[in-house]
Amino acid sequence: MSIFKKRNKYWIDIRHNRTRYRRPSPENSHSGAKAYEAMLRQRLARGESIDLEEKKKINISSFQDFSSKWMKTYVMTNNKPSEQGQKKCMMNKHLIPFFGKLPLDKITALQIEEFKSKKQTTGLSNKSINNILGILGKCLKTAQEWEIIDKTPKIKPLKVAPKDPVYLNEEDYNKLLEASKDKGVFYEMLLFTLRTGVRIGELLALEWSDIDFNEKLVTIKRNIVNGHIGSPKNNKYRRIYLAQDVFDALNIRRKSSGLIFPSVINTYQTRSSCRHKLERLCAKANVKKIGWHGLRHSFASQLATNGVSLKTIQELLGHSDLKMVQRYAHLEPITLREAIKTLEPRVSINLNFGHHMGTTLEKVSIKKEIQSLKS
Repeated sequence: MSIFKKRNKYWIDIRHNRTRYRRPSPENSHSGAKAYEAMLRQRLARGESIDLEEKKKINISSFQDFSSKWMKTYVMTNNKPSEQGQKKCMMNKHLIPFFGKLPLDKITALQIEEFKSKKQTTGLSNKSINNILGILGKCLKTAQEWEIIDKTPKIKPLKVAPKDPVYLNEEDYNKLLEASKDKGVFYEMLLFTLRTGVRIGELLALEWSDIDFNEKLVTIKRNIVNGHIGSPKNNKYRRIYLAQDVFDALNIRRKSSGLIFPSVINTYQTRSSCRHKLERLCAKANVKKIGWHGLRHSFASQLATNGVSLKTIQELLGHSDLKMVQRYAHLEPITLREAIKTLEPRVSINLNFGHHMGTTLEKVSIKKEIQSLKS
């Protein structure tokens, strides 16, 4: 068979003048491989060489050279502006200074371990180092997919201790809302976040057209990061029903279009200004200082405390992985210990009657009592 698939890639296997030619298809589809096969056969029939064309590879002499091409070709095409900025910063600050001069195919697992060790000595947290390693891994994986290197070195992430989320208990939750009631739109922003769990970027990007007032439903469609409007995290829309107090507050000043929570000059508010306002309000309400993401955690913790399943909380928060909401498991009313307790008998019966049990009639009476309790 002249076309076959191996390891999720289409290959051409043809013979011409007693010579066998096996080549990977540049377009990884059956139709693309078929067209490529026809082109190869035409070249061979004309007596042209196909080896020079097949052996062409991007000439990347160093990690720095390839990372520049990767940023322009892959990152700028596939990542959001916020991700582009993050990758560019980590490349220039951490990866290029260490790996920049190395040939791309000479980066080894040992050198990666040395990089991790060096970054730890600078005081960088394990989580931050893992984020950098993730970018390095994706960059090298892309080089392999583009057939510039044959394999990638093993990258082992560092262990990171789980971090408990910061959130408000029910008392502080309500104190913060009470202290903000004279703040107008800012009170509505707090109420909306505590009742829906949206991210601050999603909150600031909300428009009146996102709310269905007939169904009391809001659709989270966009997110704003560093002035750039994009899709929500994980590129998924999600719909959240509005609590009655949120619906009533917004319904009073509902409009047909525009931002729901604009700045005083009717543009997008900045995260920094919202953070400062929240910090001042925490001081006024005499509750611990908390950020907007902490309000999102407060929303989730309240749901867990009220018995809402972790799967439902995951969908409301817009997490792609249930592991992200396992941190709230200890707040569920039925804990692991209490779950086991539900299997225990409701009445404790002492069956150790000893050697002085009275008459046979008394024994029969006790047995009947046990049977009635079991039934």
